[in-house]
Amino acid sequence: MDAVTIIEGPVSVLDRADVDTDQIMPKQFLKRVERTGFGEFLFFDWAKQPGWSLPPNPILAAGRNFGSGSSREHAPWGLQDFGFRAVVAPSFADIFYTNCTKIGLLPVVLSQDDVRALMSAAEARIDLDAQTVSFGEREARFEIDAETKRRLLNGLDDIGVTLHQSTEIDAYERDRERSGPVTTAL
Repeated sequence: MDAVTIIEGPVSVLDRADVDTDQIMPKQFLKRVERTGFGEFLFFDWAKQPGWSLPPNPILAAGRNFGSGSSREHAPWGLQDFGFRAVVAPSFADIFYTNCTKIGLLPVVLSQDDVRALMSAAEARIDLDAQTVSFGEREARFEIDAETKRRLLNGLDDIGVTLHQSTEIDAYERDRERSGPVTTAL
């Protein structure tokens, strides 16, 4: 996973509350387990509606309770594959939020007023280390768990965290080796 430090650029707006994971990535596209190729199916049903426009900018500003519904990982995969690197909303479903951080898609919680102002901005800059979102003449701070922040800043997914401990794992395995017959059942 790539490290997340600064995300900047144009802002796409999805001014809808309670967007669930089935709307983000409909069930008929969940037959694959790869993380790529889902962007073309993002908001599949809505994208057929006249006047729909959601450009693949680095930042998506959305309404409250974004990512509610089922725990499907495909929803964050689709958002990231489409081109979004951060989603900013007043609130997120817990599992969706966690699924985003595990793949390097940054979920940012801001107040409703700040999100509204961001939706009106053409561009923004998110600084994960400083925990700020800057747009226009405005700067808003956001909170993030310290361990989640460390992992994102260092580009560590769950496998990366484990591999980071490889010396200790190797030592443990070496120290617990036993000579003699194997006594496990088949």
